[in-house]
Amino acid sequence: MTEAIKQYLQKHGFEQFKPKAVLFDMDGVLYDSMPHHAIAWTRSMETFGIHMTALDAYATEGARGIDTIRKMMKQQKGIDISLDEAQMMYDEKTRQFHAMGDAPVMPGIIEMMEIIKSQQLAIGVVTGSGQRPLINRLLIDFHGFLDEQHIVTAYDVKHGKPNPDPYLMGMEKAETKPWETIVVENAPLGVKAGTAARTFTIAVNTGPLPDSELLSQGADILFKKMTDLADSWKTLFPLSTESAD
Repeated sequence: MTEAIKQYLQKHGFEQFKPKAVLFDMDGVLYDSMPHHAIAWTRSMETFGIHMTALDAYATEGARGIDTIRKMMKQQKGIDISLDEAQMMYDEKTRQFHAMGDAPVMPGIIEMMEIIKSQQLAIGVVTGSGQRPLINRLLIDFHGFLDEQHIVTAYDVKHGKPNPDPYLMGMEKAETKPWETIVVENAPLGVKAGTAARTFTIAVNTGPLPDSELLSQGADILFKKMTDLADSWKTLFPLSTESAD
């Protein structure tokens, strides 16, 4: 058992760690899509008089888009807008995102899913997005690894990341407990949500934020690239990961 897993068990007071499911974030984890999202966010919000930088997009990644918009409107304009108004603004962001074409699948992710499947672990996706075209693409690109019953979107929960609700829903769909669940995230809000749900939370820093932004939110272990995690998966999670008794 690795030191990271031992520390995870101690942190939460769990007696064992026996993975049964892996829950992936989508943007920046399954797809190298965050550069497109950052551009779409900055351009679309500018049309509504909201200043949003690329770093803002990375820092708020994982949250429901409508929540991010309502928060920025309150901070910058002192206005409380309705969910419908926020959705209208988010629709413009979505339009600009899709206009840039499909982002590529993240290098290393298919190979890692093949390993995970061979270990007979369930695979789920927990995303702050609710865009139907993206969900459809998930089902195509990860056919054989993922089904719709194991996808959690922004519209499945009332409180998005950094609240634990999305990952609690992911565990409910996977029928697992926290000590049976691995989360793979790349965003501070997502890491915070995973650790709040008491899962073993892996951070993969695929963006421009410093490692400290992810570690400070409670990540149990951090990798620089998805290929690094894929290469280390069998060592970190051998087929039979038992308790530390």
